[in-house]
Order: sequence, then C-alpha cells, then structure tokens
Amino acid sequence: MSDKRKYGKIPYETIVSAVNGDPDALNQIILHFRGFTRSQCIRICKDEDGNERSFIDEDMQDRIEAKLRASIINKFKPY
Repeated sequence: MSDKRKYGKIPYETIVSAVNGDPDALNQIILHFRGFTRSQCIRICKDEDGNERSFIDEDMQDRIEAKLRASIINKFKPY
C-alpha cells in the first residue's frame, strides 16, 4: 500500500477552513503531516562511550509546525 492511500488526502473543505484560520482545521493538517515533520527533526548524539542515540528535537518540531501554520494562513491559496 502506498503512503498516499494509507494516509489519504486532506479534504478540500478542511484546507479552506484552515486558510481562513479555523484552529481545528489547522490542527487536522498539522496532525496529517506530523510523521513527516518528526522524521525531519531526528537528532543523533553520541555519549562518552561512543554509543549513538537518536531523539526527536521537539523545539525544532515546534518551529516547523509553527512555520507550517503561518504558511497555511498567510500564503496558501486553494482557489
């Protein structure tokens, strides 16, 4: 199954509502892209023994999601 079928598409009405500033619609879009944004925020660090550990940089994820919200409201034109 391809990722497009697994996750589906965001309904047009949700996109229009998000562009108009509806917080519930914005949150639906943010949740839709959460997996991708988290994958872009993975950091790898080494401890004193040289073992690598990966973690999600939550500050970076918050900044990406804030930028996505601002872009949806200010720049995206679905019509």
